[in-house]
Amino acid sequence: MPTEGNRDLFGYEVVEGRQVVAAFDGGRITSDAGALLLGAANRAIGLVRRLTRCFTDGRAPELVEHTVETMLMQRICGIALGYEDLVDHDELRHDPVLATLVGKLEARRKDCAPLAGKSTLNRLEHAPASAIDRYHKIGHDGAAIEGLFVDLFLDSHATPPRRIILDLDATDDPLHGHQEGRFFHGYYDCYCYLPLYVFCGKQLLAAKLRRSNIDASAGAKDEVARIVGQIRARWPQVKILLRADSGFARDELMTWCEANAVDYVVGLARNERLVGAIAEDLATAELESLAQGGSARRFADFFWRTRDSWSRQRRVVAKAEHLPQGSNPRFVVTSLPVDALDARALYEDLYCARGEVENRIKACPRA
Repeated sequence: MPTEGNRDLFGYEVVEGRQVVAAFDGGRITSDAGALLLGAANRAIGLVRRLTRCFTDGRAPELVEHTVETMLMQRICGIALGYEDLVDHDELRHDPVLATLVGKLEARRKDCAPLAGKSTLNRLEHAPASAIDRYHKIGHDGAAIEGLFVDLFLDSHATPPRRIILDLDATDDPLHGHQEGRFFHGYYDCYCYLPLYVFCGKQLLAAKLRRSNIDASAGAKDEVARIVGQIRARWPQVKILLRADSGFARDELMTWCEANAVDYVVGLARNERLVGAIAEDLATAELESLAQGGSARRFADFFWRTRDSWSRQRRVVAKAEHLPQGSNPRFVVTSLPVDALDARALYEDLYCARGEVENRIKACPRA
């Protein structure tokens, strides 16, 4: 936000015949200058320009002060800078940095600020997906917006990669008011939404806002099907691996992957039957831990089927670990064959690498 400096001068001793003075006379300055990097990134990939194509503007052009493209750039940069609320823009509409990023330092009309205020941006955010009418002059194509994230990912590669890994995860988006659909989530111990994220490395492919009174995997199959279909339309030969925690170990998702040549490595929640299947390995790990005075782990590889929730038998890799604090068994289910990757490498090198997606989620601004 811009600040106004005090112009009082401070005098210092003369140095080699020259007067040294200090003054807070910088005029209008800002603490958000780092946002200029966002502008450079936008120019490089054309994000806002391409996003604008997903909207329909039915307003009379000669009466428009704030175009859809400038409003999108203003809102995106505002969120990235930590100004999530629309009311923030009643001040930000005069911000020189945002005006620079938008490319509009002065308004066309004398009674307007260079940028849009909360009311104008509110009309943008409530743009319907249906046809525009007299009350809604701006509309949007939801499918086109979702597809844009994948298009940007595809365009970032000069040549198709041999294999890609799609990371799925769900996390809490805490609420601090009485927003529509608020629900108290016992695991996160707060009122929150439960958005679904899909990443490939550091690149975001999907971020779907959901209520939190659902299973973590709700809608995951449809999102994966959409993304995989879009990727294979451009890269038909690419091998795709899906990676996720135990919240996504659902038969519907795994069955879809098996039917569509998508491999998966997914965490599996432990239960008495699974722990019993590796009882000998856990006992051996405990003896090794006591003898070494530290942690010890062994790996088991076997085929498994639940009593009623899975439609078929699947490969399970188990980490039988014993820590000074006690037993710590972990399990993953995978479609990868035994000869493709052994149990230790599959768990330690492939599955555990999904922890990096947590850093990507933390970098995503949330309300």
